[in-house]
Amino acid sequence: MTVLEIIVLAIVQGLTEFLPISSAAHLILVPLMTPWDDQGLGFDLAVHAGTLTAVIVYFRRDVYSISRDTFASLATRRIDGDARLGWWVTIATIPVGLAGLTFKGLIETTLRTPEVGAVVMAFALIGFGLLLGLADWRFRGERSERDLRLFDALFIGFAQALALIPGTSRSGITITAGLFLGLSREAAARFSFLMSIPVIVLASGLMLVDMVRDGAATDWTAFGLGAVVAGISAFLCIHYFLVFISRIGMQPFVVYRVVLGVILLMLFL
Repeated sequence: MTVLEIIVLAIVQGLTEFLPISSAAHLILVPLMTPWDDQGLGFDLAVHAGTLTAVIVYFRRDVYSISRDTFASLATRRIDGDARLGWWVTIATIPVGLAGLTFKGLIETTLRTPEVGAVVMAFALIGFGLLLGLADWRFRGERSERDLRLFDALFIGFAQALALIPGTSRSGITITAGLFLGLSREAAARFSFLMSIPVIVLASGLMLVDMVRDGAATDWTAFGLGAVVAGISAFLCIHYFLVFISRIGMQPFVVYRVVLGVILLMLFL
């Protein structure tokens, strides 16, 4: 990979991992619309490590208090402080973990091909984009992520499993689910970002196992640069996204998704 490819793909990952516009779609789309080869699992692992670092650093106080109180609840069998939020994040991760293991082969083969992947992405971008717009327009409320109950965590968790479809957007579908449950925009986004931590860890673990099993070559320079660039862009993205949605909302992202989906249909149908 050239330095230009590394920087472009890492910025794309860093920005789209937390924006509701689908990082998977954009990382698949770049090789489709350029002469560049697919970046491969190794680079995907590196940029995911960068975005994971960014979200942990940004929410470091929340991550610390949630982790502390959740582990304490195992010993005391009492749900104090942020332990409840920690358990909701854990429960919400189970559906996507099971779905990922079940459909891993389909996701990494058929859904990444130009013939199928681009069309699937187009319909997912448009359909789930419109659903995000509806949720933001009609159903959002003022609930905090700390007001969530078991049903809410399961609902958002099952919604997150849909993000395995390229073009859906993990952050997009979980924010949509949160808005439908009456969360505020900021609360839905914060819970989505916290949920990303175990999901990225699980996804990275699977990628690492595949790399070791396949004996893939490791370009440490490319991976290191990709991780750093993705981490910096993701950190900035999280900060400005939370500011942006509190003032303007989700509709600009809805328009972007629909336009991009239409363009993909025009190009690949």
